[in-house]
Amino acid sequence: MKHENFVKIYHHDTDCYGIVWHGAYFKWFEAGRIELSQLMGIDFKTIEKMGILMPVVEINCRYKSPARLLDEICITTELNELKNFSLSFRHTIKNIKTDNLIINAITTVVTADSDGKMHRKMPDYLFENYKKHYKAVL
Repeated sequence: MKHENFVKIYHHDTDCYGIVWHGAYFKWFEAGRIELSQLMGIDFKTIEKMGILMPVVEINCRYKSPARLLDEICITTELNELKNFSLSFRHTIKNIKTDNLIINAITTVVTADSDGKMHRKMPDYLFENYKKHYKAVL
């Protein structure tokens, strides 16, 4: 399962040279993680009520080519890896018109309680929902 988000790049996401600022990609990664998770049955209001947070603990980005002002891009997000204590998402961003690869990234999240203490094991509600959509053998 994957989620695709289409974005047209405007000034607020670029630097003074009209190139997408590197930090702008991170908000698109977050949107992809949330949207994909919702497609997989995760209700973020439910996990919030349960006191579960999902902080990012690692982001690995490989910038391949620049995205520029007024480019139209597609951000694809897929579940990359599921472990008992963490999960990672693969993000690919391409220029829609040229099909040029702009970036490949992996983000890794863990679960924590509302005080920020990391769980040693992902809560069952999350793990079971993600597991239904994870194709690899655990």
